[in-house]
Amino acid sequence: MSNAPRKTALDALHRSLGATMTDFAGWDMPLRYGSERDEHNAVRTKAGLFDLSHMGEITVTGPQAVELLDFALVGNMSTIGLGRARYTMICQEDGGIVDDLIVYRLGETEYMVVANAGNAQIVLDAITERAAGFDAEVRDDRDAYALIAVQGPESPGILKSLTDADLDGLKYYAGLPGTVAGVPALIARTGYTGEDGFELFVAPEHAEKLWQALTDAGAPVGLVPAGLSCRDTLRLEAGMPLYGHELTTALTPFDAGLGRVVKFEKPGNFVGREALQAAAERAETAPPRKLVGLIAEGRRVPRAGFSVVAEGKVIGEVTSGAPSPTLGKPIAIAYVDAAHAAPGTEGVGVDIRGSHEPYEVVALPFYKRQK
Repeated sequence: MSNAPRKTALDALHRSLGATMTDFAGWDMPLRYGSERDEHNAVRTKAGLFDLSHMGEITVTGPQAVELLDFALVGNMSTIGLGRARYTMICQEDGGIVDDLIVYRLGETEYMVVANAGNAQIVLDAITERAAGFDAEVRDDRDAYALIAVQGPESPGILKSLTDADLDGLKYYAGLPGTVAGVPALIARTGYTGEDGFELFVAPEHAEKLWQALTDAGAPVGLVPAGLSCRDTLRLEAGMPLYGHELTTALTPFDAGLGRVVKFEKPGNFVGREALQAAAERAETAPPRKLVGLIAEGRRVPRAGFSVVAEGKVIGEVTSGAPSPTLGKPIAIAYVDAAHAAPGTEGVGVDIRGSHEPYEVVALPFYKRQK
């Protein structure tokens, strides 16, 4: 086994575009092509094109596919309509979050689970292990797909010029099979930027052709290739959690303010149910730390792991921080004690190398697109 990072089907193309590459979760990925601020602003105002082929696709099929998923995951998978998708999580027996996922229902008894790159193997192993006793097959489809996302207000127009699929009828968190630029694709209206947009699952051998067609179709309206760096600032502004930062095995979905994804009313047992029921009760009586937004009054950028302080005491921890191109100020997501979590709470700061920089506490997200 070599430890060299895996390459996506678009690797040569990224290099030809002059991308700065980085090792991300064992994959060689484009961090940025030019200015990450320009890429960020293009997604907010026009459109950006992302290679997300590092994400992990796991297909679950068979007569008891949905029963398996209901047991393995915390959400209610039996209520996903054909062609729809759902955000959910997979937890440990103790309720700790293993990963957050999107599950697509592709057929009567066929589901695709999309895991984060760094957790794909762990999630695959967990679902495979939990499949014992179910009449269902779990298949590693990570090599079967390349994933290209087009995100931003111009993305519907760009995609419409390349497909006759009914994009107007495609709701948020839905997916339909279609042809884009002559390439067979699963077209999903999902994304991680806070903007309207689409994620296109295609065979790796078709990835370059599709990327080029989207680039050409998007050129007149300002589409640019966009890297992981601006993907992070976009999701941060949109208040979207990132595994390893806002979500970890040390936290339950209730700790993360995402208890709504846990469906106790679904039929049958599921992994982590008892621990999660206890966590739900704790969250109601004595909420632990709450996830909040912080906006800097100064220019110094908070980073993950920095302490949040008030009256000289540590009251929380930053999980993600970056300069926000849209707000023009540094922002952060942090877990803070419930007593200091209300928007507008006075006297909250972040300890940046010994200096307590003042921050405004706000509700998430920082940014919401105009519908």
